[in-house]
Amino acid sequence: MDRQEYIEILLDHYEQPRNRRVIEGAAIDYTGGNPGCGDIIHMYATVDDNQRITDVAFEGEGCTISQAAASIVTEMVQGKTLDELEQMSYETLVEELGSEVVAPRIKCAVLALGTLKAGAQHYRRGKRVASGE
Repeated sequence: MDRQEYIEILLDHYEQPRNRRVIEGAAIDYTGGNPGCGDIIHMYATVDDNQRITDVAFEGEGCTISQAAASIVTEMVQGKTLDELEQMSYETLVEELGSEVVAPRIKCAVLALGTLKAGAQHYRRGKRVASGE
């Protein structure tokens, strides 16, 4: 894809975000922010007994890149296991978003993925403590 196509995809996700909503009682319910520019992302996910993400959503405020990236991340991780989420690289996400387009705003571009990964780690720690591991 060329630069303009990446821009159009980002604008589409910003103007018509996918999975922008609250998931009440979500196993993963975690907020992250980018103090440098004021972006805030709140990620939600439900997880089944096999550690697979069965539903994922976000809320947030911020720049076009952070909000569009959150929408795209929800589509990328739906149905993945927490192990697969953990293995997702920020570089892959940046390429998916259009590295040339998001290069000046990398922190904005990876905020949602970083927040979801942190939320998954928090969830896993809680599960280990609750089960006595």
